[in-house]
Amino acid sequence: MQNQNLTHSILFRNMSSDEIQQCLIALSAEEKAYKKGAILLHAGEATSQMGMVVSGSVTIESNDIWGNCTILAHVGEGHFFAETYALLPQEVMLVDVKANEDCRVLYFTVDKILHTAFSVPWQETLLKNLLLISSQKNLGLSRRSFHTAPKSCRGRLLSYLNSMALQSASTEFDIPFNRQQLADYLNLERTNMSKELTHMKNDGLILYTKNHFKLLHKPSPI
Repeated sequence: MQNQNLTHSILFRNMSSDEIQQCLIALSAEEKAYKKGAILLHAGEATSQMGMVVSGSVTIESNDIWGNCTILAHVGEGHFFAETYALLPQEVMLVDVKANEDCRVLYFTVDKILHTAFSVPWQETLLKNLLLISSQKNLGLSRRSFHTAPKSCRGRLLSYLNSMALQSASTEFDIPFNRQQLADYLNLERTNMSKELTHMKNDGLILYTKNHFKLLHKPSPI
């Protein structure tokens, strides 16, 4: 990957092109390609690497031995995963990272910087940027907790769709999930969720085609 494509990344924020190159070498950066459905990182294993999605997207999933899946997050192009585990390589991962589509990922061995003295300015910058990434990830997990708090299926859907509208600054937007993934993300049964979406459409609350949604008006309180 060309350095100029990394200058807009949060991880390399406020770094020069030369500093980015030094950073890539120091963190043993390597790029890998995956096909849709491939497991990038497995629950039960440890990792010393964090990943940045270069193209495509991945999902962070919790899968139990009974076949139940809960999607915790969608990670799109330019965003990161496993940064906390990479900084704590002795910790076993509790989630799987799965390719949501064909994708390319750039990996960094970030724990190296924790064991070396600050000899160059970019080391401190990198740590600050890692803190920012971690804070954003925590915010994303908090959002999911907020969406799954309502007891009703409609309440969870409205919470999620309203959040997507706020993030896109529009009442019309695309969501990153298909129906099964959305159900897994909101801890809902897919058939019941699909029925509720139909009811919401008939009630004049939303319009949708596949993953494209439009909110029509402010719904009544649940």
